[in-house]
Amino acid sequence: MHFQTDRQRAVGKGAAHSGTGHHIFMSVTAVALAFLVPVFVIIFGRTLGAPQEVVIAVFGNPFVAIVTALTIIVGMRHFAKGWQMCIEDYAHGAARGVLVFIGTAISYLVMASVLYALAKFAFLDLILGAMG
Repeated sequence: MHFQTDRQRAVGKGAAHSGTGHHIFMSVTAVALAFLVPVFVIIFGRTLGAPQEVVIAVFGNPFVAIVTALTIIVGMRHFAKGWQMCIEDYAHGAARGVLVFIGTAISYLVMASVLYALAKFAFLDLILGAMG
């Protein structure tokens, strides 16, 4: 007896032969974001308007840095895949490839910027902690 899951039966059935994996990726990242975004919003909201030293100390905390990094990475990958789906549905020809590239580039630029800022916060937290 050969057993196939619903996913195994659906793989390769769409026009692009990758829609199932795309759908599963979007579903998983949506669930992850449902947990990550509220935690990030609470952290960010509590530091909004605080002095620079407090913001550096908060985002220098490993837990906060990890939550922030995960939120941005998962959110930007979700954005890039969603952008790609929209562009593939509505754009045609050379414009399609250019627009998908632009969306992917934007997502990676945002990820790199945030990760750089987090690394800088962690470094500044170490320096300020050693001085005081």
